[in-house]
Amino acid sequence: MPTTIPRTAELQFKEKFITRYSALTDIDKFKEYSFSYLRKSVRVNTLKITVKELFARMSKEWMLTSIPWCDYGFWIEHRGEGEEKRWDVGNTIEHLLGYVYIQEAASMIPPLVLDPQPGERVLDMCAAPGSKTTQLAQLMQNKGVIIANDLTDVRLAALGVNLQRCGIINTITTKRHGSGFKDMEFDRVLVDAPCSGTGTIRKSLKTIEMWNPKLASFLSKTQKQLIKAGFNVLKKGGTLVYSTCTLEPEEDEGVVDFLLKACPDARVEEIELDIKRSEAVVSFEGKTYSDEVKKCLRIWPQDNDTEGFFVAKITKT
Repeated sequence: MPTTIPRTAELQFKEKFITRYSALTDIDKFKEYSFSYLRKSVRVNTLKITVKELFARMSKEWMLTSIPWCDYGFWIEHRGEGEEKRWDVGNTIEHLLGYVYIQEAASMIPPLVLDPQPGERVLDMCAAPGSKTTQLAQLMQNKGVIIANDLTDVRLAALGVNLQRCGIINTITTKRHGSGFKDMEFDRVLVDAPCSGTGTIRKSLKTIEMWNPKLASFLSKTQKQLIKAGFNVLKKGGTLVYSTCTLEPEEDEGVVDFLLKACPDARVEEIELDIKRSEAVVSFEGKTYSDEVKKCLRIWPQDNDTEGFFVAKITKT
């Protein structure tokens, strides 16, 4: 079992949250994992170093445990005890050199599902600070082109730093609204949408206080605009991945359902990964979604001891 975060016993979920999430999952398990430390994980940047070489450099001081769904992803823990034990992976020379990228294990899933190929044109619509962008470039072997877009200057600055540190040379950064790419066409599009973040409570406890039942409805309007804009610039036969780190059906299955109704040429595809998953939500609070959303990947924190995540793979027929 994961280790409980100190003082979380003082935190209280709102009554409406408990009622809402009790209808979606085992609320006691969800609370248990949400109040537990998240395992640190890294992605080996194979543009700069092989997995074997990285192990040779780090395994003496650090234990690296393979993440089942990502060949170059590892949970990482220092071998020291007591005061000798380190938690600052970000201060290692391997991180500073761009050999590893600190990235949550579930966050590695959307680029894997999108599966971009060398030489393709890819749009990362909500890219900053760059964990998924740098992974996309890694999968593309730094070939082709990625348009990495975001709206916030501070986040774009962080994106630029991470691209440089990881040795990325096939990426152009832009600052546009999601609908600002009408004159372009892409082989693949990633829409890792801004969301209410209820899957990330264990690394951001303030989410408990910030949550309110109207937030999902408010955010879903933006998410629907983004997924529609992403699909519009996708070429025929292309692939779009929509992902969030929230577990709100209105922001997840509800957004996919919206796209299916708006675009008859959108088709949801199965996601095949070595990962434990929960059933997608096909009806919630009086709303019924297309049975096609059953193909989407819904992960609760207690499923794999990770963040909660939602991923949908969509093709344009």
